[in-house]
Amino acid sequence: MPLNALRAFEASARLLSFTEAARELFVTQAAVSHQVKGLEARLGVSLFTRLPRGLVLTDEGQALLPTLSDAFERIGRALQRFEGGAMREVLTIGVVGTFAVRWLMPRLPAFREAHPLIDLRLQTHNNKVDLAAEGLDLAIRFGDGVWPGLVAQEILTAPLTPLCAPSIASRLQAPRDLISVPLLRSYRREEWPSWFKAAGVEPPTLSGPVFDSLSLMVQAALLGAGVALAPVAMFSRELYARQLVQPFAISVDTGGYWLTRLRVRAPSAAMQAFADWCAEPAFAEAD
Repeated sequence: MPLNALRAFEASARLLSFTEAARELFVTQAAVSHQVKGLEARLGVSLFTRLPRGLVLTDEGQALLPTLSDAFERIGRALQRFEGGAMREVLTIGVVGTFAVRWLMPRLPAFREAHPLIDLRLQTHNNKVDLAAEGLDLAIRFGDGVWPGLVAQEILTAPLTPLCAPSIASRLQAPRDLISVPLLRSYRREEWPSWFKAAGVEPPTLSGPVFDSLSLMVQAALLGAGVALAPVAMFSRELYARQLVQPFAISVDTGGYWLTRLRVRAPSAAMQAFADWCAEPAFAEAD
């Protein structure tokens, strides 16, 4: 099938106008009409119903349009990778939301400078992610590094410690005083009991609100809603500004941030470049 005819049909079907398609393709309206008629003759079907005020797709035209639109979009994306005389590689990474905003984003300019031919695509998640189903090359998540079918590389340790607003910190003289204030929780139930055990205090029965986002939980702590258990490194700006206070130096290690990929998939050059960059000492340094 002639490519020009297919392109003429796709543009005309998308815009429902030979005239608008001609403007988009920088040819005459007559040329577009001629290409479409030739395509219809090759296929032996009518793709449009021609009306005085425009075009209407026939059932055959409606069936053909999605496939062609997808094909031309893929061709366009592939050709964009060769702009500037070099092939660019797309790298799609899923990142747990707090890590993306608090740690990764400030460091991305350095990665782009070191790897200008890698186009990053970032998608955030709440620590629940399926690389294969979501079409991800890599995923950054919080945990112990053990996930079935995945290769995991620890990129940042993240010990947890209580963080709260100054108004609440003034009421906390010893770890046991936390029992009398609201304790903000993540869906990982073991975090507060592990911290109280490290502090030598019998864990209380927990009943505070549960958050699926660390950023949201710490925002609640900033507003005085309670005490969050969070990594200091992620919230250094608020601690420096005294918006948040770390009332006790005790911390507990319940996991870290890991870069993961499917075990059955060999890393591409872009995947390996990102993994190597995350392993550099500067990546783990606090701001």
